[in-house]
Amino acid sequence: MLSASRFLCCHCYLLRGFLFILISFNIDNHDNHDNYDNYDNHDNSFNLTTMTTLSIPISLPTLIIDRAIATANIGRMLAKARVAGAVLRPHFKTHQSPEVGRWFRKEGVDRIAVSSVSMAKEFAANGWKDIMIAFPVNLREMDEINGLAAHLHLGLVVSAPGVMPALAELLRAPADVYLKIDVGTHRTGFDPHELDAIKQALEQSATNPMITIAGLVAHAGHTYHAKSPNEILAIQKDAMAILNGLKKVLSQKFPRLLISWGDTPSCSLASEFYGAGELRPGNFVYYDLMQWQLGVCRQEDIAAVMAAPVVALHPERNEMVVYGGAVHLSKEQSLCPEGKPHYGLLVLLDNSGKWSFPEKPCYVRRISQEHGVISLPAEMMKQFKPGNLVGIVPVHSCLTADLLKNETIFI
Repeated sequence: MLSASRFLCCHCYLLRGFLFILISFNIDNHDNHDNYDNYDNHDNSFNLTTMTTLSIPISLPTLIIDRAIATANIGRMLAKARVAGAVLRPHFKTHQSPEVGRWFRKEGVDRIAVSSVSMAKEFAANGWKDIMIAFPVNLREMDEINGLAAHLHLGLVVSAPGVMPALAELLRAPADVYLKIDVGTHRTGFDPHELDAIKQALEQSATNPMITIAGLVAHAGHTYHAKSPNEILAIQKDAMAILNGLKKVLSQKFPRLLISWGDTPSCSLASEFYGAGELRPGNFVYYDLMQWQLGVCRQEDIAAVMAAPVVALHPERNEMVVYGGAVHLSKEQSLCPEGKPHYGLLVLLDNSGKWSFPEKPCYVRRISQEHGVISLPAEMMKQFKPGNLVGIVPVHSCLTADLLKNETIFI
């Protein structure tokens, strides 16, 4: 057993040790506060006032939509459709936003296209009553499709032989059915030269009175690979000649066939639509870098950029790293003027979230899951610090909007 004197001695040593630690911690903590307070005086200062401060705080990769630009894009396309005597059925897969949907509805648009059954259900819940699922019918979703068809005016797309018999067997509520015609993209669609296959599909539809053959639908996706606006217009003219030829052949049995035409490049550039009764573009509401590089829109027509926090600077190689990678922008790429691939274009953000284009174009040169690496001219490196926000114009806004639909703000 310890004696009373030895017991008190041990406690004294323990108490002195504890006081020494406590005093040391307070001194260190006080010194650290001094360092933080004075850090702005150092050459490598980190001053929050130097950041881009938006009226809506942004800390994550975020899609910024300029309402004025987007609504102007809507107005122009709607006016173009009216002059052509066509109905605008905008494809909502680009924005996927109830808010943007309200902008269309305010302009009198009452029919839309979507790219999935789940998207159709979302917009049906927002009050849309005339919806085309502009994607080949997925026979494994027939329960959901029948549920939608029972409550709204639903359009379905059949794009290949062999689908119509199954659809006729499984459809339990009225629906419009369109035949997708391959006009040159070669993604899917009936070959317009295989007239027997087209006629057979139409005949097979007659076994179910719930099916109304509504028209021929086409999307000239190959306009996105055109080299000039004139080539885009030539693609549109040739494709519409194919569709009008089919319509004429089929008109004896189907006199009310509608031609539904959709792709943003041709719809934006064309002044003649050769009898199309419906226009179905989608990307035009936001546009993007690809459309601008195609000559389809102006820089000032681009309504969407991604705000990205700056996380690192590497002046030794003139590169800036941002929080904004493939899971935000996608890996869709384009070519800059010198022929090198890129994943987006830098823009400068002001305090309101509006953007401007630098005098020298700066591209996102490399991308990984969360990282975006932007090449900058040496003289621009000094403009940025970690913690700043920059904007990136996406190559393809449809994909970026899908990835960031839960991180989107409107200005």
